[in-house]
Amino acid sequence: MNGVKKYEISEPWLKLHCALGEAPFWEESTNTLRFVDVEKQELHHVSLADGPSSHKVVKQHDISIGCTADIEGNDTEFIFGGKYGYGICNRQTGEYRWIKKVWSDEEVKAGKPDKFRGNDGAVDSGGRFWVGFMFDPLVSEMSNEGAVFRLHPDGTLDRPLDGIAIPNGTTWNKEDNTMFFADSPFKTIYQFDYDAKTGNVSNKRPFFTMPEDNRYGEDAVPDGHCIDEEGFMWTALHGGSYVLRISPKGEIVAEIKVPTTQPTCPCFVGEELVITSAGGNAGEGGKPVDENAGSVFKINVGVRGLKRFRFKGGAALEGGKEGGKVVAE
Repeated sequence: MNGVKKYEISEPWLKLHCALGEAPFWEESTNTLRFVDVEKQELHHVSLADGPSSHKVVKQHDISIGCTADIEGNDTEFIFGGKYGYGICNRQTGEYRWIKKVWSDEEVKAGKPDKFRGNDGAVDSGGRFWVGFMFDPLVSEMSNEGAVFRLHPDGTLDRPLDGIAIPNGTTWNKEDNTMFFADSPFKTIYQFDYDAKTGNVSNKRPFFTMPEDNRYGEDAVPDGHCIDEEGFMWTALHGGSYVLRISPKGEIVAEIKVPTTQPTCPCFVGEELVITSAGGNAGEGGKPVDENAGSVFKINVGVRGLKRFRFKGGAALEGGKEGGKVVAE
């Protein structure tokens, strides 16, 4: 641990009590941060120029949203991975429509759409949107029957990864030849050989595994992560009160101490790292697990993040309409 750079956040930037704050995303065109509360089914916005006073819940949905991405050629909506599959959502109103459900007819008959939900995901350089689906803790028990789906720009869907428990932090390295992906209960972030042309992944192997000495706590697991311009990964440790910076060789080079036990996901806003968290109603009697549980944090780390790719083909993907009228579920 010699030479590990130390950061510490003393208080929230945005004091909230999200049940499961996730998916922070910088909308650069408006300098706005959007994020979700998966369990409360809320879409949140805050102006980065105006600060915490501009925070608002855009909409409380009738479904959960796990992750979002921008759409090429469409600055009024974003695409999301949600309860049943992929959808398109209006940034300002929160109104949404489904464009692709993910489960097969057999899985639908087995009740999988109700027992599972979308979690983390991201768009690759080819404009494909990868979204991991996991058991829904609000309605079912722990299961490794989750999967990672991939929506192509032409609207076709496939399933690159199966047998997943809790999918988190899908990213690609600076050279765009390696994909990273965490399955949190296994305390491991995996890496795959990645073919940017086809989107194919192969040769799964560990990239980073939680230290055996439990220095961040027995319950700490890698949650969401992002990659900076120097090729280093920043990953939140749910249950561990830290965000770690990890070198391309899988070594810890920096730590951010966060004043809550359940940080969930970091994202870059310029040279600042924004970090969401959970636990806002997971304590005794539905109280927060700690004073700052479910808040959003921000810290300058002196490096920018790799650009996030937009989903291609979204402007042409209508879906979710009957007789020209938008429908939801």
